[in-house]
Amino acid sequence: MKVAILPVTPLQQNSTLLWCTATMKAAVIDPGGDLDRIKALVAKAGVTVEKLLITHGHIDHCGGAAQLARELGVPIEGPHKEDLFWINRLAESSGRWGIPAEIFTPDRWLVQGDKVRVGDLEIDVLHCPGHTPGHVVFFHEPSRLAVVGDVLFQGGIGRWDFPLGNYDDLVASITGRLWPLGDDVTFIPGHGPHSTFGQERATNPYVGDAALA
Repeated sequence: MKVAILPVTPLQQNSTLLWCTATMKAAVIDPGGDLDRIKALVAKAGVTVEKLLITHGHIDHCGGAAQLARELGVPIEGPHKEDLFWINRLAESSGRWGIPAEIFTPDRWLVQGDKVRVGDLEIDVLHCPGHTPGHVVFFHEPSRLAVVGDVLFQGGIGRWDFPLGNYDDLVASITGRLWPLGDDVTFIPGHGPHSTFGQERATNPYVGDAALA
């Protein structure tokens, strides 16, 4: 497996291109916008996108999903159906943030324990509510890599003050579903630099071991 990260939209959201090196089949995770730049990255990597994967329904993560899926002729998988609330507000969010967006219906809603396939890769789905109620995380166990959207950041955690956000759910998602995956797991957050779960357990002021002791 290989990945390439491209910050998109004025909110600098990490859109991730993930592909199977055996088949050169790929998925775009969270195509929030700047679709010409995403397509240029796909062309540079020499891969064929076979699906879009969405972590959650906020505009900077999925505002461009409908258009990109239509242009590439591929399905959209994710997030969890609890984020329908946010997807249905994309037009309203577009006016607020100045980011082009279309409401869409995923071809497949995802739930805890689901798996998604990209080429020969099998990727685990973890439902991690708190930032949004339907947020999911994508984890490829053989590569020890997780794409966590806005659940966890280097030195921080996702906001929980948006509608339907919940601090207790967010902390429970991180400590109950991410930490058990292992300290050696590298994660790509929705914004900013990557880190490891072990580094965050040691230093994160919100969900580090010392902070929660």
